[in-house]
Amino acid sequence: MRFIVFLLRVVRCVLVGTRAYYLWMAALLLTLGVGIFTYVHHITDGLVVTNMTDHVPWGIGIANFIYFVGVAAGAAVLVVPAYAFKRKDIKEVVILGEMLAAVAIVVCLMCIVTDIGRPERMLHLFTALNLPSSLLGWDVVVFQGYLLMNIYIPWYLLYKWYLNEKPKDLLYVPLVFLSMFWAVSIHTVTAFLLAGLGGRHFWASALLAPRFLISAAASAPAIIILILAAVRRFTDLPVKKSVFDYLKTVLRVSIPANLFLVGCEVFQEFYSGSLHSAAAKYLYFGLHGNDMLPKFIWTAIIFNITALVIVSVKKLRDNQLIMYGACVLAVVGVWLEKGMGLLFPGFTPGPLGEIHEYAPNAGEIIVLLAVLALGGLMFTVMAKVAIAVQVGRLRIDKPDGKPEEVAEEPLAEPAAGE
Repeated sequence: MRFIVFLLRVVRCVLVGTRAYYLWMAALLLTLGVGIFTYVHHITDGLVVTNMTDHVPWGIGIANFIYFVGVAAGAAVLVVPAYAFKRKDIKEVVILGEMLAAVAIVVCLMCIVTDIGRPERMLHLFTALNLPSSLLGWDVVVFQGYLLMNIYIPWYLLYKWYLNEKPKDLLYVPLVFLSMFWAVSIHTVTAFLLAGLGGRHFWASALLAPRFLISAAASAPAIIILILAAVRRFTDLPVKKSVFDYLKTVLRVSIPANLFLVGCEVFQEFYSGSLHSAAAKYLYFGLHGNDMLPKFIWTAIIFNITALVIVSVKKLRDNQLIMYGACVLAVVGVWLEKGMGLLFPGFTPGPLGEIHEYAPNAGEIIVLLAVLALGGLMFTVMAKVAIAVQVGRLRIDKPDGKPEEVAEEPLAEPAAGE
């Protein structure tokens, strides 16, 4: 009975909000609706209405699948210090990181659905796993496991705090530590999916998995900084300055490491001068008059270098607006590098030397925005409930108040296991 009451109060918490909250949710719902209408067009007429072809069968959906796997894995930058090193300041916001990981996994799965045409084809992933030989089967396993863990852990803690009870460590702490290693596995298996395709020489690199993990650490903390900045601005959940300082430190290490790995790939491709360097030449300088991708990769490099300069210079990173701009540059730069700059050169030129350039059309972009809107809706809803519980507004012994109310004194136990 108490759990049913909790669910009902959660629903009310989600439905009641400020004017800004309603406008934000309306914008997301509108974007989602337009995207669904466009996606129906893709289903009824087929993927011929997209710019994907037999030569480039993976489009912007798979590019974003690769990127958001990194976002999901990168959420571990909050989980590890919160639980392994017992950082109390980070424990106060770690639930938001776990929820971000769960939402990112859902976005990944939806990106796959939009890219394969008919959604019922997803059933093949669950009926023909072919373990242990199939890397795609392992991808399904690690995705499902990581998603379940990042749904169960935060909602178990929130329910216990709602009841004013101390969470039992045995029921969630082992899963927390397991999720730390699982976060590495989901992006590693994704990298192996590409590196295991021997006919695509551009992906045949032992650096691909480390590059995926480092790039995740270069983009996910930037996203988390922007999210926590919005949380501190629009909600009553306190986010300590030390949390932002920690995330900035992560970026100061991960952004140059990511650029270093990109440089290693460039050296390996161009110094050898073999025929297998054609894809890299097409990516960075164009090939035989085809130069669609160079503008994307050079934009990514400029964005990442600019972000590196900002996070490296104390005076610049201490300026909030400039630092937020650096975060945006890091997010977009890594997206361009891992999406447009890593996926599509693998198909160009093809096995027979053909060059077929790909760029997403308007319909594909609208569907992608709808997937992102769905992720935004999910995270907004979950974060609103989590913050209400953490600051003490949503508790079993406290009636629901107006959304503008702020708890007189937030309870001192927003962190798990304390």
